Amino acid sequence: MTKQDPTHSTPPPEAARAILVGVDLGRDVAFDPTLDELALLAESAGDTPVARIVAKRKAPDAALFVGSGKADEIKLMVDALGAHTVLFDQAISPAQQRNLERHLGVPVADRTALILEIFAARAQSFEGKLQVELARLQYLATRLVRRWSHLERQSGGIGMRGGPGERQIELDRRMIDDRIKSIKERLKKVERQRSTQRRARARNGVFRVSLVGYTNAGKSTLFNALTKARTYAANQLFATLDTTTRSLYLEEAGTSVSLSDTVGFIRDLPHKLVEAFKATLQEAADADLLLHVVDAASPVLTEQMEEVERVLAEIGAQHIPQILVYNKLDLLEPTQRPRQLQDWLTRIGGEHGGQRLPRVFVSAAQGEGLDELRAMIASLMQAEPVPEYAGLALEDADGADGNDAPAVSGKPASADGDDGDDDALNDQDLTQARTDPQDDPQGRTG
Repeated sequence: MTKQDPTHSTPPPEAARAILVGVDLGRDVAFDPTLDELALLAESAGDTPVARIVAKRKAPDAALFVGSGKADEIKLMVDALGAHTVLFDQAISPAQQRNLERHLGVPVADRTALILEIFAARAQSFEGKLQVELARLQYLATRLVRRWSHLERQSGGIGMRGGPGERQIELDRRMIDDRIKSIKERLKKVERQRSTQRRARARNGVFRVSLVGYTNAGKSTLFNALTKARTYAANQLFATLDTTTRSLYLEEAGTSVSLSDTVGFIRDLPHKLVEAFKATLQEAADADLLLHVVDAASPVLTEQMEEVERVLAEIGAQHIPQILVYNKLDLLEPTQRPRQLQDWLTRIGGEHGGQRLPRVFVSAAQGEGLDELRAMIASLMQAEPVPEYAGLALEDADGADGNDAPAVSGKPASADGDDGDDDALNDQDLTQARTDPQDDPQGRTG
């Protein structure tokens, strides 16, 4: 299926015109049929999407990923629209990338390369630039396979008795490996410095809170609203890469906590990138409490929450207590707004089934719900340790025993008028929540 992007018919001359390609491979592989997130990534990288092409295959084509027929279709679209690049929503192999570039006649990049390019452009601190360079070199090291014409066998050096010299590709790989080792050593020093700072805060008894969440959920805006800081915040993917920590005074607790803003997560975040940003993400792993910021207006917030949980598990932070902060309350329609700003979510499945997560709805941009959030942080800070949470399966709001209070909706209802009686949640359902029956024995929701 091919369609021209209606929102970008006349891109500025300095922007590269990009064709977006997504392939549905089935097999429970994450797939975005709208390619909206890829379009946001392209725009964040300075490209202008001019067309979107979606294909469906049982398995990737070994040579061209999309197959020769679809590759011909993309080629026609490139020529017709004067596109400068083609961006794939899935990871493609070095050989597939090389073959596609020869076939299409324009540069080809996958989702991973696009994310790395954005990170490289946004990194500001010395640490951030080192982390991005490490991830890019690790990515490049896998793509030195006959990619350039200069990678040809060299002759032996002066004084050598015959025998072929090293291939240029081997020299390039060795240079990359040496640079990777050097960067890793420098990042170890940075990690030790951060570790020393964290231990100092721990010795001082400072309660540590970290903001985590999907990219563009509004973490930096919330951080600024809570701490009166002026960190960069924008309606774009990966606006913030460098961790910033500020003191947050909680009047309810009569003390201050340290609040850290961390890099946002995204679907299919490259493992090497997570590994490279270990020093930065360690702020979340060492926190006493996580504020999991969720875009309440997102139509795929459940999937985004699951992706955040996956990355938290990857860095060893899955068991840290959480508060779910549903941000962007101001973007919800009046009929979608919750009947109260605070409630609980009940999880099912896994070893933590039946545990509840506190949730608060806020608008960081307008300040709504921030007092409730501060009070909730203070309450959890002073109370017994919050139970560990894992998994994201949300129990049906109707409840198995029928004694639960009505649901508070954080998402618009499904278009077909689904009343929520089904046990399974899908993309169109409400994200369900329940008030605590002990708090409200009559089941009122405010």
